[in-house]
This record gives sequence, structure tokens and C-alpha cells, in this order.
Amino acid sequence: MFGSLFGIIIAVVIAVAIFYLLKKAIYLVYNAIIGIVILFILNAIGIFGEPGIPINIVTILISAIGGIIGVIIIILLHVLGIPL
Repeated sequence: MFGSLFGIIIAVVIAVAIFYLLKKAIYLVYNAIIGIVILFILNAIGIFGEPGIPINIVTILISAIGGIIGVIIIILLHVLGIPL
């Protein structure tokens, strides 16, 4: 009896932990998509002149991990002339 009660408690704790992790993961995926889309839109509009922000693995990773803040960092580095 104690073993089955303990198993149910462990299952509920694991289910709650997975729920919170997935909730955070969905937010991170949403943030990454927004960051990458903003980066591509800024390059398509051409706000930063003809040699726009280069789209390579580094800029995509920064914008995917950082989201909007990552794109702002990329813009600041581009304006300051620091290549990525």
C-alpha cells in the first residue's frame, strides 16, 4: 500500500515538473521565432544600408537564444562596426 501511494506521489511530481519545463520551453521557442523573424525583416527592409546585418550561424544563434534582446545586441554590434 505504501509503495503504490509513493509511486502515485512520484508520478504527480514528475508530471508537474514536465508541465513547467514544457511551459518554459514553449516560451523559449516563441522568443526564438520572434527574434529570427525580426532579424530577417530588418535585413529585408534594409534599414542598415546595403551591407546589412550578415545572416550566418552566429547571428541566427544569438537571435534565437536571445530573442528580441539578442537582435538588439546584434544591431548594436553592427552599428558599432564589430563583425560577427
